[in-house]
Amino acid sequence: MTDMEARFEQDMVEKVYRAAGRETGYWAGYFLRSVKQYGGVGAARRLLERGGVSKGLARLASLGRLDLAMETLVLDPAYAPLFTDEERAVATRRLEHARGAMARAPA
Repeated sequence: MTDMEARFEQDMVEKVYRAAGRETGYWAGYFLRSVKQYGGVGAARRLLERGGVSKGLARLASLGRLDLAMETLVLDPAYAPLFTDEERAVATRRLEHARGAMARAPA
């Protein structure tokens, strides 16, 4: 594992899983298990391969906290070398879809 991959994995646990749990009360157990099983980059790739918006992303969108989403971390320029253009495009589309759903939700 490269230093960049190790930092990404640490950020998946700290900036996504733990921060979301502390700041929103949403503790994504499946997400954490996936990171532990496949590593940070592997888990992110597996999640990006799945179609549609995940329950976790939908939940963070409903809480107005897309800044805590895995997709946001994937799009961090510091981690650009870890992901393909298509993987980053999937992350972008999902965040845009989630933002659109937030805008349509009743206040």
